[in-house]
Amino acid sequence: MSDEPGNNRAPGPMALKRPNSEMEQMKERFVRLLLGEDMTGRGQGVSSALALSNAIINLAASVFGKQNKLVPVPEDRKRKWRKEIDWLLSVTDHIVEFVPSQQIGIDGSTMEIMVTQQRRDLLMNIPALKKLNTMLIDCLDNFKDQKEFWYVPEDADESMERWWIPRVKLPPGGLSDESRKWIQHQKDTCNQVLKASMAINAQVLSEMEIPETYIDSLPKNGKTSLGDSIYKSITDEFFDPGQFLSTMDLSSEQNVMDVKNKVEASIVIWKRKMNYKELKSSWSSSISSEKREVFEERAETILLLIKQKFPALAQSALDVSKIEHNKDIGQSILESFSRVLESLTNTVLKLIEDVLKADEVAQNPSLGMIKKNHSMDFMLASPLSILTLGQLIDRSTPVHSPRRTPRLSDSKGWGMDQELIEENGNSSPNLKIKHVKILTKAKMSYMERLEAYGVRSPTARH
Repeated sequence: MSDEPGNNRAPGPMALKRPNSEMEQMKERFVRLLLGEDMTGRGQGVSSALALSNAIINLAASVFGKQNKLVPVPEDRKRKWRKEIDWLLSVTDHIVEFVPSQQIGIDGSTMEIMVTQQRRDLLMNIPALKKLNTMLIDCLDNFKDQKEFWYVPEDADESMERWWIPRVKLPPGGLSDESRKWIQHQKDTCNQVLKASMAINAQVLSEMEIPETYIDSLPKNGKTSLGDSIYKSITDEFFDPGQFLSTMDLSSEQNVMDVKNKVEASIVIWKRKMNYKELKSSWSSSISSEKREVFEERAETILLLIKQKFPALAQSALDVSKIEHNKDIGQSILESFSRVLESLTNTVLKLIEDVLKADEVAQNPSLGMIKKNHSMDFMLASPLSILTLGQLIDRSTPVHSPRRTPRLSDSKGWGMDQELIEENGNSSPNLKIKHVKILTKAKMSYMERLEAYGVRSPTARH
């Protein structure tokens, strides 16, 4: 044994303190998850799936809740996010399924055996969400050295909308061409993150089982759920979704949520009636399944337009019920993680829009005050009541009516097909939405429906 000084030196207190501290944090976090957030141990806590969902949402709120400038996330909060989100996502490494695999024997023969593999939906989406998370954090980091705009505190004037957001200031004449193009590129990147995370979230929610408690709360027919006026519009011989929304009172969030909840409830009712069409039950109906499918398609189109026009709308009663009663831990993690990315991306996009609008005013002072942004800010205080989806299309962009509104007699069903989407002549991604034809009965995926109304997938945008 060497007698050189330092060879037998005991580890210093800091060397032991950090890993022990992290270990204790991880233990405490998983103890709360195992107890379902009920620290009394009396079994009155929430399910493991909901506990994990709440943990991810609360972690995001603690790390990103104060992100009100286009600046990098502080290093300590960034480390906290990466470390603790990895802890929570590590659960999915042990959610597996059996898949066939080939094994070669000693004699050279091959045989098929079953091996375990991470469940398919997690295997595809967890790496994708991690990549989106990295893209978004990198986007904020990219603003570290920019010097062409800065923030000044707003006067404490609570009559101003978003008065708590620092005001953007630019030099006279606005941004340079190079800086303007660079910021536009950051916006394009965020749009890709938003659309991808939104698609994953919508897909996961659509696959969650509808709780029996929600179904039991529904009336037995769509007319009662929608009310006479809305039901008459949706089941009319001629139907124009854009015209329908223009006749609704959508002046407040409560009114929009009311319409959304009614339409979603009617879709669930109609689907159950189609499933029970051959049974004599309270869910059976005399209306043909073909017409009922048309009504369902129309209602789904209305929901899509509401999502586009009010992207930061809170979660619907159906979504809240699904998340609250969901028992699938993998789905809960995918839903909450994608929801966090949607919310943060929406916040970053709003901040970028603030800079671009300030640049427009700096170039043309006659524009006056910057248009107010009425979208909700990043809020995750209540994991079951708020879902910020982000700004998919500019609210001022009108959704045009079809050239000829469809009739029930035209076909047994209807779908949507995109005629033409035009972009501005420059690099701006703001989309001009052209007419949307009502063509076929074919079912469309969530992203296909977005594209039908002018919101393209990330790969299609380049």
